[in-house]
Amino acid sequence: DHMTYWSLNLIFLAIVAALVIAGFIVRRTPRWRAVGATAAIVLVMTAIFDNVMISIGLVAYNPQLISGVFIGVAPIEDFAYAIAAVIGLPALWALLTPAGRGARSEYRGPDA
Repeated sequence: DHMTYWSLNLIFLAIVAALVIAGFIVRRTPRWRAVGATAAIVLVMTAIFDNVMISIGLVAYNPQLISGVFIGVAPIEDFAYAIAAVIGLPALWALLTPAGRGARSEYRGPDA
């Protein structure tokens, strides 16, 4: 009867997937290499800081609502928000940026 953390994550990840698909349809996608590099950094930082916050008791999770898979003491579900932000925000930015100004590799800087 209770919504699990994965159920909640699926809502956010579905929105991100829709943004990415829309970007491919209109040929306006972020620079995926930069998104990947950012994701690596953000996921490492999420692992460090989430483990600290959980270890000191700042954040707690209902054990009945998590998968039981952990990175340290952080449930794996906790990383979905970082992934959603790292992929979703650049995808949205590429969709909302006027053509030729930041989508794909056409962007040459503000003075171009």
